[in-house]
Amino acid sequence: MSPRAVVIGPPGSGKSTVGPLLAAALGVSFRDTDDDIVASAGRAISDIFADDGEPAFRAIEEEAVATALAEHDGVLSLGGGAPLTPGTRARLQEHPVVFLNVGLAAGVQRTGMSSARPLLAGINPRATFKALLDQRLPVYREVATVEIETDKRTPEEVVEAAVAALEPDRVRGQ
Repeated sequence: MSPRAVVIGPPGSGKSTVGPLLAAALGVSFRDTDDDIVASAGRAISDIFADDGEPAFRAIEEEAVATALAEHDGVLSLGGGAPLTPGTRARLQEHPVVFLNVGLAAGVQRTGMSSARPLLAGINPRATFKALLDQRLPVYREVATVEIETDKRTPEEVVEAAVAALEPDRVRGQ
């Protein structure tokens, strides 16, 4: 079993919005590893970060991603930092990965610097978000099979671009 598509990207890129829409467009189910982690841990991701630290969270996340990649055959959305671990990057090489790219301004606007996003909390959220993008963009691009800019697109337009990239023959045949 293998996902039809794995959706990755930084906070605010649209993974939680686009993922279910992409699954519907492809006629498959949707799964989010962040939801899996919350369900199995019985607490919020921000609480895991605060209580156990980022390394402990990343270990939990890597296991959740490995399980989901093995079990799920629909669209799978990963947390923004999931591709940072070498094990996850290696596992993603075997799957179609859709990278939803978001620029600094749009990302900051979309996230609203929510306290539910532990890596964006702090004194200067914009600078924090920029540092996060600078660190993660090369990693996202390393594992992506498709990259879609999301800044000036509606979620439906992002889905259309993803479907076109994942199933070019289907789009031509419409």
